[in-house]
Amino acid sequence: MTTAVREGPAHALEPDALAERLATSLTSGLTAAEAALRLERHGPNELEVSGGISPWRLLLEQFKNVLVLILLFAVALSAVLGHATEAIVVTVIVLFAVVLGFVQEYRAERAIEALREMAAPRATVVRDGELVDLEARELVPGDLVVLEAGDKVPADGRVVESVNLQVEEAALTGESVPVSKRVGPVEAVAAVADRRNSVFAGTAVTYGRGRALVAATGMATEFGRIAHLLQTIETAKTPLQKNLDRVGAVLARVGGVVVAAVVTVGLLRGESFVDMLLFGTALAVAVVPEALPAVVTISLTVAATRMARRHALIRRLPATETLGSVSVIASDKTGTLTKDEMTVRAAFAAGELYEVSGAGYEPEGVFSRGGERVDPGNPLLEALRAGALASDAELGRGDPTERALVVAAAKVGLDKKELERERPRVGEIPFTAETKRMTTLHETSEGTVVYAKGAPEILLASCTHVLTAAGEQELDDSTRDEILATAESLAGDALRVLAVARRAGASLETAESGLTFLGLLGMIDPPRPEAREAIATCARAGIKPVMITGDHPATAKAIARELGLLRDGRVVTGVELEAMSDDDLAREVDEIEVYARVSPTHKLRVVTAFQAEGHAIAMTGDGVNDAPALKKADIGIAMGITGTDVTKEAAAMMLTDDNFASIVSAVEEGRRVFANIKKYLMYLLSANLGEIGLLLAASLAGLPLPLTAVLILYINLATDGLPALALSVDPREPDLMEKRPRDRAAGIFTRPVVALILLGGIWSAIVNTSLFGWAVSTDRTTEEAVTLVFASLALIEFFKAYSYRSERRSVLRSPFANRWLNVAIVWELALLALVIHLPFLQGAFGTTGLAATEWLLAAACAVSILPVLEAGKWFVRRGVLDPRGQPAQ
Repeated sequence: MTTAVREGPAHALEPDALAERLATSLTSGLTAAEAALRLERHGPNELEVSGGISPWRLLLEQFKNVLVLILLFAVALSAVLGHATEAIVVTVIVLFAVVLGFVQEYRAERAIEALREMAAPRATVVRDGELVDLEARELVPGDLVVLEAGDKVPADGRVVESVNLQVEEAALTGESVPVSKRVGPVEAVAAVADRRNSVFAGTAVTYGRGRALVAATGMATEFGRIAHLLQTIETAKTPLQKNLDRVGAVLARVGGVVVAAVVTVGLLRGESFVDMLLFGTALAVAVVPEALPAVVTISLTVAATRMARRHALIRRLPATETLGSVSVIASDKTGTLTKDEMTVRAAFAAGELYEVSGAGYEPEGVFSRGGERVDPGNPLLEALRAGALASDAELGRGDPTERALVVAAAKVGLDKKELERERPRVGEIPFTAETKRMTTLHETSEGTVVYAKGAPEILLASCTHVLTAAGEQELDDSTRDEILATAESLAGDALRVLAVARRAGASLETAESGLTFLGLLGMIDPPRPEAREAIATCARAGIKPVMITGDHPATAKAIARELGLLRDGRVVTGVELEAMSDDDLAREVDEIEVYARVSPTHKLRVVTAFQAEGHAIAMTGDGVNDAPALKKADIGIAMGITGTDVTKEAAAMMLTDDNFASIVSAVEEGRRVFANIKKYLMYLLSANLGEIGLLLAASLAGLPLPLTAVLILYINLATDGLPALALSVDPREPDLMEKRPRDRAAGIFTRPVVALILLGGIWSAIVNTSLFGWAVSTDRTTEEAVTLVFASLALIEFFKAYSYRSERRSVLRSPFANRWLNVAIVWELALLALVIHLPFLQGAFGTTGLAATEWLLAAACAVSILPVLEAGKWFVRRGVLDPRGQPAQ
């Protein structure tokens, strides 16, 4: 054995070479003394958890949010003013936001713990030549582990003995079926999913038995590498969280400057210090959006409820909004884009090739040829009968491949249970990885019959005859070549192909020779019917769908083409990805549509590359290998049915139906919730700007204060109250999924949003300042002038609420579609009338009754906001302010 071979990776070595390198024995394993030394040197076989943040520190971190600090300041100011109710409400809002953030971050720390729980608790090991049962944490490199069906693999190891050993590795590699293990070496560069001579910690033995030399333990295992990735990935704030931080910071600075300016001007005009202190405090409370956390939380909660009805469960509320910025959806194939149910799609018998419709395990579908439905002849019926009888599955359970055969037979009326009653099984030769075939012996009224299924080249070698429409005939070389060519053609379409055969009057001793070839059955895990439409919706919405799978490239390519996902893009394997530098990947990532045979590190690189190019990426996954990428992605999406606890803990969202179409529905809800939060903020900030502009303009013009402190608080309560909450549940706009994804770096305050806020706020300030100046110049008292402008200001905010339902669409298009807004406005109008006309409220608020003509004047001033905002929207619709707002191409 050469030095080069001895120094290769474990999967590339012969068993004796690896045993020599690990200084162990393939028969007697390690000695107990040597194992003890190695345990001290390598440490226990368990995943390490780096020092995480303590719960108390996590809780204190929540108070670093700028908006939370502003709200605490608002609580203090409200208490100073004697507004105990408002102070209590704001305090409750703050505590709710803090507790919610704490719970979400604390749950995120559970991903590593879930990974640790997947480890095997005990293991059977050969030490000193004897079988020993010990805790899996005591395993060391060089140990000889014994594996049997039902065992959980305790460490990464190199298979040195395999007797039909099969291991379920879906949680780690994404393989949808158990993997048969062999002893021989594989290429040094083989991906994890292609290391057929290796077993991995956390996977499960489903069939057979074997032995493996432990090559890696603890953090050196594949699970350990994933745990390390999870610990080193920092979860970034969502776009909404960043936007709200910026909103809070801006409002804090602007509010402080404006309050100081207004109070200073008042003092210079001779107003009393106490009056101006109260007025400035009221103005400060008006500037602070104390209802913002409540509105945001309600928006996210309502959206999360709607998403749950559409099979998407949100585990972290801010992720609801992040979905709206998604520009790439990187999806696993099995179970998400496909049904995760093997289905026979093609059949070949008596020289004829048939297409089979239907998908999954429901026995619904027909056989056709050349697009025309046909009734199966005897050769095809016999092939389907053989496939069903030479299987252990039934319609409702069993191996996926064998279930597909049973379902295909049921589509032509061949019921498995009825077949077994007519032809009971009396013997069998089970499938093995070496023989690649399964044979069953059945008793019939005409004697015994053998049915067999297996790899085409293997089974065909045992056939001497072929069943045709005219009966059995000798199998000549040309027919044999035609069958093999058909099998290769079907395999080229990514179908898994099985041959079926029979022999009458045989025994188990003669069952594997002299067979009559019956046909070929080609199967695949078919695409979900609804996934194709969902991918088409992605195209209209400017979202790039990408397949990232551990499956074979040919299978991935075939499914991607059938779904319409693979168009002009490329298919790249994990090995090819490994050869690409980060710069190369960044340049080419937008052109690649399918990644096959990828590892956890590869998935993480793909996510990082998309993010580096400015994309917001949603990543789906179900296996442990997906957890790091899910945590790194802007939106990690776990599978609720097939997903592991590790992926569920690392993800921000979980699908209850494991369906790609549900992701697209969730993106739609994410866009809707972001749009509604934007509507509320436009409305809120425009209202605040109008109030501040009125007060500042009146002060600079030498006019009396147009609003008292209590009226400012009332306006603030009315505009931040029910109308704002109603906007947070506004119906979605019809063209919501026809636009490009928003630029996640742009945030809420795009040019159209800022323009409409300024337009609405400035026009409100101009109109109401002019109205107040006119009222003061007439013979009205100051109290009457204040009441008039108070009514006008409140009414103009109600008109804004309707106009800000869209930054693009005219207010005249379905103006009353939001029934909650209608109710809120009617309620607020009633309260406004009571505040102005009810005697005991007049004394509390300093108002006086208005004549009908004055109400009409106030309404006329208020309604003037509509054409102004309509003009602004006209420019927005033409892309003058925001080209990205145009429909996706």
